[in-house]
Amino acid sequence: MPSWLVVDNEGAVVTLSKAYDVNDIKIDRLTLRAPTVRDVRDASSASNGDDEQRETILLANLSESNIKDLEGLKLTDYQRLQAAYFRLVQDDGV
Repeated sequence: MPSWLVVDNEGAVVTLSKAYDVNDIKIDRLTLRAPTVRDVRDASSASNGDDEQRETILLANLSESNIKDLEGLKLTDYQRLQAAYFRLVQDDGV
């Protein structure tokens, strides 16, 4: 597990490479809650078939952020959120 990521059954905490303004608060960590089927369906419906937009909508929802804030992250920090999401949906019990 990377040092910038902490994952449990409820969600993941991602340490960012620098502080960002998210929801008008300066933060250096984002928490993603574990997604539900409804989260994925809602993001799919809102994205009109655009896979990148669906992902951004989903990550914004799971981190209680807005899309514009996530779009302002450095790509490496956005990729950390992507990695955290995939850890959350991975089924290690198989």
